[in-house]
Amino acid sequence: MRLIGLDPGLRRTGWGVIDMTGSRLAHVAHGTVTSDDAADLAVRLRQIHDGVVAVIAEQRPDQAAVEETFVNRNPASTLKLGQVRGVVMLAPALAGLPVAEYAPTRVKQAVVGTGRADKDQIRAMLKVLLPAVEIAGADAADALAIAICHAHHSGPQARVAVALAATRPAAGKAAPRVRVAVR
Repeated sequence: MRLIGLDPGLRRTGWGVIDMTGSRLAHVAHGTVTSDDAADLAVRLRQIHDGVVAVIAEQRPDQAAVEETFVNRNPASTLKLGQVRGVVMLAPALAGLPVAEYAPTRVKQAVVGTGRADKDQIRAMLKVLLPAVEIAGADAADALAIAICHAHHSGPQARVAVALAATRPAAGKAAPRVRVAVR
């Protein structure tokens, strides 16, 4: 099963793809999707969305996992990050992929063994779990950690979700109609 981890960010959204065969994990690819700092927010959100869609089309994952947003001291930054998360979650959902969400502490717990691990500890464990992989950038490292977390937590449910996803309409095909009632 192929998993993609996504670490949402307005400047850089990290992505990491791994293959899971039984309990074995194998690195496939990783990188970042960037947006133009000088562009309007709507344009930047579209750039992130289009980039994630392109990665999904190229890598063809079976499932996606996204890091949950934490609330920081700046409400405007938190709101923008929430909007980016929505766009990042929409891309795999439109492709018919199940999307899981994980809190940062849960990702750290799954990869390092403690929810209070720092970025250096995560990178060190990634080198152990994915030997011979040169990870370019913190955003891509975080995305690989999210994918690994999903691999650890998905188990048999993941296989069921992949089977169910195969029965859904593919991207570009007509989806069932949804009725909206306005009162």
